[in-house]
Amino acid sequence: MGAETILEIKQLRKSYKDVVALQDLSLDVKQGQVFGLLGPNGSGKTTTLGILLGVLKSDSGSFSWFSNGTKDENRRKIGALLETPNFYPYMSAVDNLAVVARIKGMSDYQDRIEEVLKRVNLHERKNSKFKTFSLGMKQRLAIASAMLSDPEVMVLDEPTNGLDPEGIAEIRVLIQEIAKEGKTIIIASHILDEIEKICTHVAILKKGELLQIGTLDEIMTQDRILMLKSEDSARLKEVIMQLDSLNFIREVDQEIMISVDDHLNPADINKKLVEHGIYLSGIREHRKNLESTFLEIVK
Repeated sequence: MGAETILEIKQLRKSYKDVVALQDLSLDVKQGQVFGLLGPNGSGKTTTLGILLGVLKSDSGSFSWFSNGTKDENRRKIGALLETPNFYPYMSAVDNLAVVARIKGMSDYQDRIEEVLKRVNLHERKNSKFKTFSLGMKQRLAIASAMLSDPEVMVLDEPTNGLDPEGIAEIRVLIQEIAKEGKTIIIASHILDEIEKICTHVAILKKGELLQIGTLDEIMTQDRILMLKSEDSARLKEVIMQLDSLNFIREVDQEIMISVDDHLNPADINKKLVEHGIYLSGIREHRKNLESTFLEIVK
């Protein structure tokens, strides 16, 4: 038997006046997946999460959490971090989490608060006021808040936004540890390097449209990426645009990044370009990563 379906989205659509934020989005998330929603700004990531968490209302389509249970039961199974953490600045970490626990209808929550603060490495600062926390500490407290009711699913919107490299690494390790417990995690982010290290499955959105979905390995198994260099970069780019077999991605430090079919080798590419009067001064393989794949898909 396959894993249980935790979330099912069918033909979800949302518009803001003349702007279509989501275009008939359909996807499934299975139990235990770390599912990444990727896309540039305005791609529909935050809109999708807002609808799923009941903050926004869709124009059409539907979604369902878990295979059964009431809305209240399902809500208790979901922990969420949306946008900027919102806590009382003059209250301590413990007192802020106590407020959250009471809102969630939890009883005897003191031990659980201690547990989650240890988990996010904030226990030593548990009595410090929120306003004294660094941005990374604030994000970790927000994740502690989302973990408070021991949910089955964590929904995280840009959890590393604005953090320095050390803070990003701390959040990454924390998410990886939560995932190892078998929790299902849905994470929206534009920091592709982090998603590549965390996620098992990925959906790529652009202007509200789903462009690609699959396991990280499936998404990464796209065409080969090559870097080309020529004395006349402008002419090289112009010729690449004319050739069906070469797909321009972007210019990077005086090199041009392209994607090609696996059957094309560097000698074939060189020959094609020579036929158009282009002589390469360099051609090399580019290490495939999620960023180059993403750029290839959304171009």
